[in-house]
Amino acid sequence: MRIGFDHDKYTAMQSQHILERIDEFGGKLYLELGGKLFDDYHASRVLPGFRPDSKMSMLLNLKDQAELVIAINADDIEKSKVRGDLGITYDADVLRLIDSFRGIGLYVGSVVMTRWQEQRAAVHFKQLLESVGVKVYRHFPIEGYPYSVKHIVSDEGFGRNEYIETSRPLVLVTAPGPGSGKMATCLSQLYQEHQRGVNAGYAKFETFPIWNLPLTHPVNVAYEAATADLDDVNMIDPFHLEAYGVTTVNYNRDVEIFPVLNALFEYIYGQSPYKSPTDMGVNMVGKCIVDDDACRAAARQEIIRRYYAAQCGLRQGKAESAEVQKLELLMRKMGLTDDERPVIAAARRRANETGAPAIAIQLADGQIITGKTSDLMGPSAAAVLNAAKALGGIEKKAHLISPSVIEPIQTLKCDYLGNHNPRLHSDEILLALSICAATDPAAANVMSQLKKLAGCEAHSTVILSPVDENIFRRLKINLTCDPHYQTQKLYHP
Repeated sequence: MRIGFDHDKYTAMQSQHILERIDEFGGKLYLELGGKLFDDYHASRVLPGFRPDSKMSMLLNLKDQAELVIAINADDIEKSKVRGDLGITYDADVLRLIDSFRGIGLYVGSVVMTRWQEQRAAVHFKQLLESVGVKVYRHFPIEGYPYSVKHIVSDEGFGRNEYIETSRPLVLVTAPGPGSGKMATCLSQLYQEHQRGVNAGYAKFETFPIWNLPLTHPVNVAYEAATADLDDVNMIDPFHLEAYGVTTVNYNRDVEIFPVLNALFEYIYGQSPYKSPTDMGVNMVGKCIVDDDACRAAARQEIIRRYYAAQCGLRQGKAESAEVQKLELLMRKMGLTDDERPVIAAARRRANETGAPAIAIQLADGQIITGKTSDLMGPSAAAVLNAAKALGGIEKKAHLISPSVIEPIQTLKCDYLGNHNPRLHSDEILLALSICAATDPAAANVMSQLKKLAGCEAHSTVILSPVDENIFRRLKINLTCDPHYQTQKLYHP
């Protein structure tokens, strides 16, 4: 993969910019963290060279001054909303984030539950957090938000929320995913701090859209594709254009909320330090792109992947038709077709040849490896094994897994666990490979190649089982699927 982004330059520039913003506000800053701190695979896919933990590496430079507040929407807890890239619910991700932050020495001050209305699941989660010593605060829905500025910036609006106690100059407000109420949490705290005689500041660290890239740049369009379910829209920042005569890119929710932020700052300081949503940002990502063509190509692939993911989500009952329609529009806007994703044609061609589901994986050198359905294994297991063989210089027809290892697994599945299908899933075939690797150097060689599959592209002609999908996710293979199942059954475990 061509590198398009300079991680080290980004870490240095971003850290310095945040420190400067803290000084601007006299020593107390609430910094809203957009996107994901850990495992930001969207950013790493569209900006080759951006590491999934790039933001965290940068924040570690500031850890002695920083504390974290994690926001989660109580409605998302009630609905068991799932983080798509990890396959876990938002409340489970809060626990994961706390452990991860603590594990690298960052201080987690508290969790705030936004849009609190005594939701049953949220009440239980609050009790769980408090039982393990995590402070929890409640923020309530505000009638007329974000348009009724006078009501919002009052004791009946932000003043009704519970005040989050913080102790460090930099308060990082993050969340499991979008729509969690991070900005409202920050603004509420500014109001509450003012009531207590503290003049704190606010800034936003949002990776996407990238303010100094064109509106139609594929990286910005890929962000719009990633948030199609939220109905977010990238747009020219009208406030910035009017104030400076300079065109910058922002998105609709920040533009909508900007009058509220302005009113809040005017209430606290007498005037606002910001003339536009773009001014609020501390995002140096656009200044660290070193190969624009590489980033454009990667972002175009991401848009196609998002389109196929939405189609599968619609088939599975996890997405709405409006999301698919919006992504279709973005595909047409960018002139994208399946031809830009060679694994699609390769997988379908293999499926037509065999009359059964197939998967294709494109390696870093452009070589495409396929896996078919057989009596022994499913196409996921075959494709992963064949790709690892190719990377290790092992012939595709070479038998690396002994029947003495495979047969007991099939017996366990069918005779003891009640499965009717003896084919091995990808997790089972990898387990069998690891057993053989203990005594067979060729098998050990193939297993050692699995890490090289990270970043490879893959396509399946059917929707995969959760087990196989999870293996592709953990191997960091960028997977798309045709939006139908292998069978016409209604239940697909």
